[in-house]
Amino acid sequence: MEDTFLQLPLQLNPAYKEVYTTTSDKALKDELQQLNALHKSLRTLETPIPPPPTSVNPKRSAQINKMRESGNTSYKKGSYAEAIRMYSFGIEMALGRPVWEPSNLFRDEVAGLYANRAQAHMAMQNWPEGMVDAEASVEMKKVGNAKGWWRKGKCLVEMGRFEEAKEWISKALEIEGSDADLLGLMKDVKSTLDR
Repeated sequence: MEDTFLQLPLQLNPAYKEVYTTTSDKALKDELQQLNALHKSLRTLETPIPPPPTSVNPKRSAQINKMRESGNTSYKKGSYAEAIRMYSFGIEMALGRPVWEPSNLFRDEVAGLYANRAQAHMAMQNWPEGMVDAEASVEMKKVGNAKGWWRKGKCLVEMGRFEEAKEWISKALEIEGSDADLLGLMKDVKSTLDR
């Protein structure tokens, strides 16, 4: 069956704020009459229709930032497990953002938290977990995330997966340009592979 679009001859009466048609289609006129009646009843409500929610919940943003800062503080103290816990809470809060909030905010928050949690895993020499978090960070934000790219590359190197690390870092250099840390890691990988 072929889908078709049928444009209806609808018009708006600005004085009465009603939609009407000039056709003799009874079904359409009945439907428009119901629509106009619903609109009229909504306009006469004593309590107004609530406005749409604000685009960003500032309390949630503050809580996510607080979790990130708590994780950073724990990391600096050497409490890596606590840092991972704080970053995980922050990720969970960021992932719970409503769909109407801007996706770029969500992506930036989650990318940063995953990159930080990857670093904490790396400090504990949890290379597979660090690699997964670093890759998740890059998936959320490919450009402008050299730390995320570097961290996955470093985890691959530490696990002895040099060919994968070389491929990953090559892709990172295509996107991030000539980042000094990525170039240094690539040099180390190539020297190891040349042995």
